[in-house]
Amino acid sequence: MKYSTIGIIVKTETSVTDIVERLCDFLAARQCSVLLDDSATDIVSCSQVPVVSRDELGDRADLAIVIGGDGSFLNAARSLADRHIPLIGINVGRLGFLVDISPEDIETCLDQILNGNAVSDQRFLLQAQVTRGDEVIYNGEALNDVVLHIRDVARMIEFETLINGRYVYHQRADGLVICTPTGSTAYALSSGGPLLDTDLEAIALVPICPHTLTNRPIVVDSDSVIEIIVCEPKNVIAQITCDGQMEFEVDAGDRIRVTRKQNTITILHPPGHDHYEILRAKLHWSEHP
Repeated sequence: MKYSTIGIIVKTETSVTDIVERLCDFLAARQCSVLLDDSATDIVSCSQVPVVSRDELGDRADLAIVIGGDGSFLNAARSLADRHIPLIGINVGRLGFLVDISPEDIETCLDQILNGNAVSDQRFLLQAQVTRGDEVIYNGEALNDVVLHIRDVARMIEFETLINGRYVYHQRADGLVICTPTGSTAYALSSGGPLLDTDLEAIALVPICPHTLTNRPIVVDSDSVIEIIVCEPKNVIAQITCDGQMEFEVDAGDRIRVTRKQNTITILHPPGHDHYEILRAKLHWSEHP
């Protein structure tokens, strides 16, 4: 596919002026139109590049390049998921499971991708909905995970879990992580959850420090409907978090419904991309003592 208009989204806390300018020069040499997301206007100055809102970028671009870490990529993915725009990640963060192109390889990797030699990777997102009584009071989306947890207090929360309308358990824990395969390397991993191959159509439910140690992670089909009912919080404040970036407080009796989002996102990688190679590098597998 030929990409004629390319949007650039930048992590706002990082000085990436040199990278953006290199990228703009490279794309201009290929006769590509470039749009700069307006979140970067305070740290990037490219006078020849139009600055647009995220919505306008989604309407006009046919490819988006994210410069930052995985957090920046998650934000971009959620905002563009309904626009069917492929995403490329350039890593100026730390771990970088999603942003896999290093700054020194920008021209080489993008040249391969724009010439049609990309590895295309489809990922699905989650939708979270909170209902209080008969009223829907919150809607959110997540590429990594939806997490129920206590806010700022080292106490447990009680909740009930149902999958496809079937009662699973009543649990006391620090919370529950509901994650996609993409998010299995994030909070779910540090909570003892399984690593899910990114090609799997599956969702993992991972308890956070459960009071009963026999409460183990559960993996279900991605088309499952997961419902969490918050029990009496006993002087604690509970909330749900989507991708660690969007928070919403919940009360006793609230019902959290998590399902798979219909639209997926496409991540483009350079040739030779290997998810297991990234796992080995980021998680320090195969290192000799």
